[in-house]
Amino acid sequence: MKDSGKARSVTVSDVAREAKVSKATAARVLGGYGVFSEKVYEKVMAAAQALDYRPNELARSMTTGKSGIIGVVVGDIENPFFSYAVRGISDAARAAGLNVILANSGEQIEAEKSAVRVLMGKRVDGLIVTPAESRDIAHLRDIHRSGRPLALLDRALPDLQVDTVTVDDRKAAMRATRMLTAAGHRDIAYVTAVDSDRHEYRDLEQVYTSSVRERVEGFLSVCREAGIETPERLVRLGATSPEETRTIIQALLSKADRPTAILASDSLVALEIFRHIRYMGLHIPRDISLITFHNADWTSVTSPPITVIDQPVYALGKMVAELLIRRLKGEKRPPERVVLQTSIIERGSVGPPPPSGR
Repeated sequence: MKDSGKARSVTVSDVAREAKVSKATAARVLGGYGVFSEKVYEKVMAAAQALDYRPNELARSMTTGKSGIIGVVVGDIENPFFSYAVRGISDAARAAGLNVILANSGEQIEAEKSAVRVLMGKRVDGLIVTPAESRDIAHLRDIHRSGRPLALLDRALPDLQVDTVTVDDRKAAMRATRMLTAAGHRDIAYVTAVDSDRHEYRDLEQVYTSSVRERVEGFLSVCREAGIETPERLVRLGATSPEETRTIIQALLSKADRPTAILASDSLVALEIFRHIRYMGLHIPRDISLITFHNADWTSVTSPPITVIDQPVYALGKMVAELLIRRLKGEKRPPERVVLQTSIIERGSVGPPPPSGR
């Protein structure tokens, strides 16, 4: 017999032969289903270890109906927000004996649909998704109708009744904006990474992401409450990359009536804003105040350190995974909408607006 030069994979039949049990018994032990004695379990596991048996996850999922895997689709894995949330998901999954397959949509709906198709094809037991849009959710409805558990991270979909974990984005934006209006600011910009065909804001019909809509609504409501006229004029969309963010900030800060304060939608956007403020020779907070969502590491070590809306990101991920795992264990209950609270960490980036004629 010729040696092909490749080691043959060890099969369930090989383990059964080594353990001197039937193939069906070995499959039950290795797959973790059915009934078997402690003695049989020890024999089969000892044989598997001796032969260096590696389970075929797809074959096991076809036999048991369970893959032991959770699929996760997030908006932007480069964003520290999602990195921390995925850590919470992974820790909860590991504690439950489950693995995680992670996919990145890049906040693009077609990429999200593709990721969901791939994960469904891998027979994941359940999915956690951060929806890129609230208007195109047929693929998420399909998951729900299939009976496979689905949970939403960070963004709610009112028309889809599944477990959801978010923060109170509207209230968080209102608290941050009130801090700026209380400091005397009347020209306040809100800059967000939500994708848009143009940077200038017209109305909420441009915004298809639930969390962004709530933040914009909270920001505008406090501005109007403070008597600021047409606060929409300083809302900017489309800060989806460092280049786009720089373009937006350059245009804002080059205006004769440039904003005296900026609220950034996330720490990646805020970092580019911070850099460009420095590049233009301006000073925080003497010339311009800055607040950002998410307490990223860099925000506490700059000069001055940046005031942030601190979101319980790890807890978001851990809780959404725990809700999904309870479903996977067969728990029957109405869908839960969990809203976690945020806090503001005040640092040195907020001050009064500069004198007129700056």
